[in-house]
Amino acid sequence: MTEQILKVQKIKNGIVIDHIPCGLALKVLKILGIERDIGSTVSMVMHVKSKYGWKDIVKIEDRFLEEKELDKIALVAPTATVNIIQNYKVVKKHRVKVPEHIIGIVKCTNPKCITNQREPITPEFYTVSKDPLIIKCRYCERDMEADEIIENII
Repeated sequence: MTEQILKVQKIKNGIVIDHIPCGLALKVLKILGIERDIGSTVSMVMHVKSKYGWKDIVKIEDRFLEEKELDKIALVAPTATVNIIQNYKVVKKHRVKVPEHIIGIVKCTNPKCITNQREPITPEFYTVSKDPLIIKCRYCERDMEADEIIENII
């Protein structure tokens, strides 16, 4: 008989972001704006062994995500799943998807791009490839890969 130990307690209501690639949980917290007191419990477990290898997990009590936040998570952790928890039970499981069209989520890395000038233009990108993740700026056509994307999420 194997003994199971609960490392992080269950949450009553909120979200569990599971299957985050190992080492990226802090980035997920950052893009969700969870860097200071948010008035609810946040739990993070990094380097968790799973049947598919190693992963990170983030639990946030009393918080739910908007569509734009799901898109941001998909750009950082395209393998992630988001579980909606109500009364300690998973009521919905959602696998994030990298959007085909990305508007106002990522800043272009090209300093000469019109979106980085003083013009009031929202950055827009199109997904070129999902594996490996590559997006292309609509305006200057610069390609950006995963590391650049993660560092330039708005």
